Amino acid sequence: MIPYRNTVYSRKGQTTFMLGKLNQAPPTNEKSALIGVDWGTSSCRAYLMDTQGRILNSTTTDQGILHVKGGAFAETLEAMIGTWRRPGLPIILSGMIGSRQGWIEVPYLPVPTSFDAIANALVRHIDDSDIYITPGLAQNLPDEAPDVMRGEETQIIGAIGATSDRQLLIMPGTHSKWALAETEQIIRFATFMTGELFAVMKDHSILGRLMVKNGVPHNNTAFKRGLDAAATLPGGLLQHLFSARTLSLFDQLPAESIADYLSGLLIGHELKEAFQTFNMSSDLPPITVIGASALAQRYVAALEHVGLVAETAGDHMAACGQSRLARAAKILPF
Repeated sequence: MIPYRNTVYSRKGQTTFMLGKLNQAPPTNEKSALIGVDWGTSSCRAYLMDTQGRILNSTTTDQGILHVKGGAFAETLEAMIGTWRRPGLPIILSGMIGSRQGWIEVPYLPVPTSFDAIANALVRHIDDSDIYITPGLAQNLPDEAPDVMRGEETQIIGAIGATSDRQLLIMPGTHSKWALAETEQIIRFATFMTGELFAVMKDHSILGRLMVKNGVPHNNTAFKRGLDAAATLPGGLLQHLFSARTLSLFDQLPAESIADYLSGLLIGHELKEAFQTFNMSSDLPPITVIGASALAQRYVAALEHVGLVAETAGDHMAACGQSRLARAAKILPF
């Protein structure tokens, strides 16, 4: 029996509901079983996977949603994965493609929420029945400003696996995300604009004019000095930021080390604020940093510097999460 799913398609304030058949899962003797697309703001990565979620092929482009002209998302997707497609092969899109600026605006789910609830909220494209788009998550707690995520929830699902243990997950980036997950649920999360603030300070401030930006190797000593400054200097972030200029002015910080000092300072404040946000002391759950980039390794180093243990979850957690969601939604066989 072929299952059915209510499907919502929303664009420019108009919403249409359709009762549509799910595609039957591809035959098990077919190697390719799923296409996953992690479609963000500035870039897009696609994966061709088998029934077990193993990656058979992948491709990356700079066609993030802000770079797609005239809403040509269908054409952009076809150019990227057209050679992989065949009728009935499901495609899961996650990330900003489901935002108001993306292809189809998919409603947010409130947290706490389960992995199964996210799978059940997949939205099927009304014009292409092979395409499913993941919802984002929203958090609106008393006495706190609302918070949202799109894409990171899929990475979390991929990283945490089937464990029931509580975990703290960190996703570094322009808008760094921290999340608590337990028993296949995302319980709470918080966003820190660390990466964007670093970019603004580096490229659009008087402090940035003092930096040597190109061809400079990472200075771990300066980075750790920034971490220590965030933890020990009196005052707060706005006061501490000026130290990146004054230390250079008094020849206590070379120009080629300012960027690493600033990075440590900002990440140090992120750590301090995150632990306050989640009301954590010494009794911390296992910490996982999602990603394989140099930035992810920098977060691991920062956590270790303050006496904590962290590990990385690799660079393809979105694909892992898409495979798990497809299985939970019965788009793929169990």
